[in-house]
Amino acid sequence: MVEIEEKRLSADEYIEFLKRTDLGSQYPGERFKERIDKLVSYTTISLIAKNSSGLIVGVLFGLTDYGYWLFVTDLGVDRKFTNQGIGKRLMKEAHNSAGGEKDIAVYLVANEGAVPFYKKMGMEYADDVMQYSHIDWTPFTVE
Repeated sequence: MVEIEEKRLSADEYIEFLKRTDLGSQYPGERFKERIDKLVSYTTISLIAKNSSGLIVGVLFGLTDYGYWLFVTDLGVDRKFTNQGIGKRLMKEAHNSAGGEKDIAVYLVANEGAVPFYKKMGMEYADDVMQYSHIDWTPFTVE
C-alpha cells in the first residue's frame, strides 16, 4: 500500500531518494547540494509517496500559478517500485492540487527514458515552449 501526501523534504532526504531513482541524472554537478536545497524549499507542489514501512518510493515537485498551468520539475519513483502506478497517481494528484484538468495545462521536460510513460498518460510534445539557458552543466550521477 502506497500513501501520497503533501510534504516538504529536506535536501538530504531528497538526495537519498535520488540515489534510488534514475531522476538524479537530470541535474548538473555544479553547486548540486545548494541547488537541491532551493528546489525542495521553494517548489509550490511537493508530493511524497511512501510505502507501508514509511520508505519514500515516489516524489513529484511542481510549480504552478493555480489558475492556468503546472510545470512538473521532478517526478521520480524508486527503481524497486516502478510499474505499480505510483508515478501516474502522483501526476493525477499534482494536477488536481494545482486546479484540475479543466483549468490547468501541464508542462514538463522529460528525459528520453520517461517519454513513453508521459505519452501513456496522454501527454504530447509541445511546440510552444521556449528556452533561455546559459547554465554550466557537468553531467554526474547522484550516488
